[in-house]
Amino acid sequence: MLKQILSKLPRKSPKSDPLDSAETNSCSNGVQSTNGGNSLSSRLSVVKRVSSAVFPASIMAGVEAVEPHLSFKDVTNPQKQNLFVSKLNLCCEVSDFSDPDKNTAGQDLKRQTLIELADFVSSGSAKFTEPAIAAMCKMCSVNLFRVFPPKCRSNGTGGETEDEEPMFDPAWSHLQIVYDLLVRFVSYSSLDVKVAKKYVDHLFILRLLDLFDSEDPRERDCLKTILHRVYGKFMVHRQFVRQAVSNIIYRFVFETERHNGIAELLEIFGSIISGFALPLKEEHRLFLCRALIPLHKPKSVGIYHQQLTYCVVQFIDKDPKLATTVIKGLLKYWPVTNSQKELMFISELEEVLEMTSMAEFQKIMVPLFRRIGCCLNSSHYQVAERAHLLWNNEHILNLITQNRQVIVPLVFSALERNTQNHWNQAVLNLTQNVRKMLCEMDEELVLACQRKLEEENSTSSVAAEKRKLTWERLETAAGFQTSAAYVIAPVEPATCSVAC
Repeated sequence: MLKQILSKLPRKSPKSDPLDSAETNSCSNGVQSTNGGNSLSSRLSVVKRVSSAVFPASIMAGVEAVEPHLSFKDVTNPQKQNLFVSKLNLCCEVSDFSDPDKNTAGQDLKRQTLIELADFVSSGSAKFTEPAIAAMCKMCSVNLFRVFPPKCRSNGTGGETEDEEPMFDPAWSHLQIVYDLLVRFVSYSSLDVKVAKKYVDHLFILRLLDLFDSEDPRERDCLKTILHRVYGKFMVHRQFVRQAVSNIIYRFVFETERHNGIAELLEIFGSIISGFALPLKEEHRLFLCRALIPLHKPKSVGIYHQQLTYCVVQFIDKDPKLATTVIKGLLKYWPVTNSQKELMFISELEEVLEMTSMAEFQKIMVPLFRRIGCCLNSSHYQVAERAHLLWNNEHILNLITQNRQVIVPLVFSALERNTQNHWNQAVLNLTQNVRKMLCEMDEELVLACQRKLEEENSTSSVAAEKRKLTWERLETAAGFQTSAAYVIAPVEPATCSVAC
């Protein structure tokens, strides 16, 4: 019974498609017609099937690619999409740009093809079907994802400093067009994210993030735009992107302190943080504590400090209670011997204090103003000036006024030492201004601090005199000791028991 049913089913013909062999022969001849009188339409009908080695067979079912050297103007509208995929496949060949005289013709052909692709996508005629998405991702992967040569910078801090000239990639004329195509691809309004996420996957994103270590600032600027668009469009990848960037920061802070793209990554995260929903998730708080605050530690913080401050301020704007956490982190990583870094910390501290509430300020004011007192006494005049200028901020001055009973005694001794010993006249003038402000704030408190300071000075003078007398007595007592007690008796040589 079963055999009878199966015998009635239609059988698949084992014969191969004759069109395949005809198309292959035609392409091997350069798609030139054997008859000179054939029209353009007859030549355009010559197509070849895309190899299964390029795309999976399930994706390429029924997809045909037109000869890639043709122009989009020379094919019919139904064939343009197939030509688009063919040209993407053609651009998967990597050119060597280390030698300017090598493979010039191939480089020019590839660049012209990339320009045609960019114009076609810009015109809005491109449709990103699954074969087109796969071809686009493959083309971008082949051309963009590469291993950078070892860094040969003279300094060990990593990244570009203000005194160094940026290094430009010789292949940028091609890379720029590929990046432009990738930007347009991830920004495409009708892109099917459910299909695209199969190709813009975790591995693709990790390789994309690796490119942020490029020494070419133009490339990092393009990557910044692309990663921002990927984060906005592919919501399923958002948590992975945040974790991957956190891992880059961990490696930079705690292992290498070498990376060129920290500023760009932080700039992206500045806009991401501003979009966080309230209340903040524990994951976001951990990112602040474990990634952003430790970024104050490296010596090269000046390269990305502006972007870092913006991210920190965005967190405090979302949750003002985080101000205490941030200030504690600043005090933990406060520089001791790097004056330029100290200036950046004071500027960031002022921005944080402007957003700090009274309750949070009172939790941290004692260790904070002990550190500010040290800055007031700094021998580096710019650090001392910047610390004095904190009193010009109305919000900070209001916080100090409300808590003057605690803060004034912490900084008064530093102001007195400046008045007596500081070498810079501008710092002396600022010290006098701050003292005047404190007197206007609470003159009795200032006088009480003055008396207490005088008592401490007199007490320390008495203690110093006692130490001096004690040392003199010890030196005198040591002088009466007989010199014989310190003379080592000569040692007689031992007699040899063995006859020589």
